[in-house]
Amino acid sequence: MEEVLTKENYLVSRAYSGTEAILFLSRRKPDLILLDLMLPGLSGEEVLAKIENVPVIVVSAKLDVDDKVNVLLGGAADYITKPFDTKELLARISVQLRNKASQTGTRLFFEDIILDTDTRIVTVAQKSVKLTRTEYAILKTLLQNPLQVVTKSALLDRISFDTPDCTESSLKMHVSNLRKKMREAGGRDYIEAVWGIGFKMKTA
Repeated sequence: MEEVLTKENYLVSRAYSGTEAILFLSRRKPDLILLDLMLPGLSGEEVLAKIENVPVIVVSAKLDVDDKVNVLLGGAADYITKPFDTKELLARISVQLRNKASQTGTRLFFEDIILDTDTRIVTVAQKSVKLTRTEYAILKTLLQNPLQVVTKSALLDRISFDTPDCTESSLKMHVSNLRKKMREAGGRDYIEAVWGIGFKMKTA
């Protein structure tokens, strides 16, 4: 699973027991948790009860309907039964990350970037950055998928409603202008080009 997720450009951390998972969560807050129920130390159910404000997909060999119902009522966002197709898992992960982005209210965050979807105000390192309609749509899409490479075709498709005039030939120019404005405000690059594929948010 780690190999599959890494190939999809997710950053993956592992915990080998329920106790280690709790220790990890006391120090870091991931965007999503894949949780097995049958863990050494604390059980998956016990770990789930201690998780707050992070979507959890339970990945378990337990087939009993009562097990599924209990963990879903206990706070899990989804449940997938082993064995499973990796395409299905990736689809479920994508759905949960999209839901998480839409449930954070009217603001999207990435490090010191804040984008308010109501006011359309963007700040970088506490400095207001004025963006064109197309630049705003590009940044919004990238912030909604902060851990993934967004392909050029997917980016064009997702911003087409807001900016129907943006084409593949002009996309590179719009991204370049967006990167320049953000770099001037924050002093570094926030968006990186993945050669031949698309773009993604860049961590410091």
